[in-house]
Amino acid sequence: MDAASLIDPVSAAVVGGGTLLATVLRAGPRACGGAMAAVARLPHRGFDAAALRSDLARQVQDIRTDGLLRADPNRTGDAAIDEAARALIETRSLAAFRASLDRHRQHRRHRAETAAGTLAMAAEAAPAFGLAGTLLALSQLPDGGLQAGFGGAVAAAVLTTLYGLLLAHLLFAPLAQAVTRACEREEAERGELLDWAASQLEAACAVPVPDRRWRRQAA
Repeated sequence: MDAASLIDPVSAAVVGGGTLLATVLRAGPRACGGAMAAVARLPHRGFDAAALRSDLARQVQDIRTDGLLRADPNRTGDAAIDEAARALIETRSLAAFRASLDRHRQHRRHRAETAAGTLAMAAEAAPAFGLAGTLLALSQLPDGGLQAGFGGAVAAAVLTTLYGLLLAHLLFAPLAQAVTRACEREEAERGELLDWAASQLEAACAVPVPDRRWRRQAA
């Protein structure tokens, strides 16, 4: 097989450009930007449970030693946890701590679902534009008959179909699943960490810790 015969810039532009344009028109520029950002974050481990546990341990120790009235919130670098810690200290209520974290959890899940949905839209559009490219290539058959230019037109038609399938099943669909898995993994890790933090803070708060667990909320 000649690998060079599988490269056709025009066919790639038709399928790739059409897929991207259709996705932007269906999902909107903001959702597409969010999907690109979610994909860019995949190679990086954004949530470090071990480091945050160490930071939270110091915060918990300060609260248990000095009480909520004299405790100062420590910055961990995680916006959700820092905001929840401030709410806890300001209100002296574990319910406020949980409510703040729940708002951030819902925002993260919504952002991941939107990104995965946008990538799924692209996966749906790619084969359609592969077919569109096939029809476009076949429409370029010369008027003089099937012999003249027949091979080139058929090659372009086949390549556009191939490009559409590859974009759908080897790029966009796997990326959508990867974004979903990354979100689920982060929420599971956060759930375990925050279960521990809430159990440690129970004695210092007026509101008892509910029986439900963070990891169940994130499921």
